[in-house]
Amino acid sequence: MPARVISLLVGPTTPPLWLGVVVAATVIAVETVVVHQLDKVAPHNAFGAVFLLGVLVVSARWGFALSVMTTVVSALVYVYFHLQVEGTLIPTKAGDWVAVVVFLPVALVANLMAGQARLRTAEAVLRRREAEASRDELAILAEHQAALRRVATLAARGASPPEVFTAVAEELALWLHVVNAVLLRYEGDGTGTLVAVRYEPGIKQMPVTGDRIPTAGDDVGAIVSRTGRTARIDNHAHVGGAIATRIRAEGFGSIVGVPIVVDKRVWGAAIVGSRRTEPLPADTEARLGDFADLVATAIANAATRAELIASRARIVAAADEARRRLERDLHDGAQQRLVSLGLEVRMTEASVPADWGDVKEQLSAIASGLNGVSEDLRELSHGIHPAILSKGGLGSAVRTLARRSAVPVTVDAAVERRFAESVEVAAYYVVAEALTNAAKHARASEVNVALRAEEDTLHLVIRDDGVGGASSGAGSGLVGLQDRVQALGGNMQITSPLGQGTTLDIAIPVAGE
Repeated sequence: MPARVISLLVGPTTPPLWLGVVVAATVIAVETVVVHQLDKVAPHNAFGAVFLLGVLVVSARWGFALSVMTTVVSALVYVYFHLQVEGTLIPTKAGDWVAVVVFLPVALVANLMAGQARLRTAEAVLRRREAEASRDELAILAEHQAALRRVATLAARGASPPEVFTAVAEELALWLHVVNAVLLRYEGDGTGTLVAVRYEPGIKQMPVTGDRIPTAGDDVGAIVSRTGRTARIDNHAHVGGAIATRIRAEGFGSIVGVPIVVDKRVWGAAIVGSRRTEPLPADTEARLGDFADLVATAIANAATRAELIASRARIVAAADEARRRLERDLHDGAQQRLVSLGLEVRMTEASVPADWGDVKEQLSAIASGLNGVSEDLRELSHGIHPAILSKGGLGSAVRTLARRSAVPVTVDAAVERRFAESVEVAAYYVVAEALTNAAKHARASEVNVALRAEEDTLHLVIRDDGVGGASSGAGSGLVGLQDRVQALGGNMQITSPLGQGTTLDIAIPVAGE
């Protein structure tokens, strides 16, 4: 309570002057009545301290000029009570002059002290308000940075553009405290596609994610499309276009949009809107622009990643085609020639007289050698390109690898459908490399291979009971396999703790195969 009274007496703002005059007159009148009553109790006592109270009140709230006037009037009243017994207002005694001379300086000093207290109070209030404003700005900045960091982390993890779009719309709506947040992609044909939308509950007439809308009106999205610049509309009462009509129907007020620029081209726009009567804050464009930059980065990263995947896929496809040609050339050329030479040697052996035993043995050895070279060449060609994939499919090829493996292999290949050649070749080589590693490096006693196909993904899990410790680092045969899988848009996870074996978990997309 005392603090409240003090704050009222020495507040930082000055009330109107007319109110000060009224208060001064009222205070002096009250003081006069009080002193008049006191004078009956204690005659010949001027009670100067009572008049000082009025001076303090006025000087604390209305400044120096009015307080001086109050001091002068209070001094006159004081002199009246002090000298009334003598019937004159002009002091005639030295003691009377002393009383008057003492009262005036004391009143003026009190006036000055109250004014100083008022100034100090005003400064304190100003500093408090500045501190509160600074605290609020820091809180807003921290919230802004946290929202940006969440979106940036999502983009840095390689999340798909739809995931980033949805996250940005959510962050914008929550952080800017708006009823809607939209990401619009321009299609180049006078329309735009809403790639992410976030509305507050109850909005029913606005387009939703996936809808295509015209960009020929005068709404914010259309303006950004035409100009490539930030746009703001705080009142849609006279805005033309089909989208503006829907905006008015939903009661939107202020809407702000900023361009999303990718590779120096306006890819789309980030738009937020409010139903409040007052416009969105003046810094909305700048804050919205920060998120638009993150969206542009995510789009550029996704495009770069797609180009990289496509490039790697082309390299893998070219390598597979080269292997296939080499396998075909070996089969149709050198291998057939060796078979033909082997048959000719056998015919020559058969035509040699029986008593030429040494010659027949030599010819037989040559024929056997040619047959062995032919078999080696066949195995080599199978390693270059698994021809069995073309004949029996992935399931048969994996079972063949299991039969040839030096380590016992259990195969669970519940796959009957065929896939694109690049998918089957990638899965084949993963199994082949895993079985080779299990035999040569893992010192495994058993390997399990599980192969299954879902609607749009081929899953392959290879697990051995070897020594573990495998990785896809430099020098590992798993690097090439991982590159091959990733080139098809898939991923390969390697789990290989020391002493607990190795597990390869591969997922390859096969949508549309």
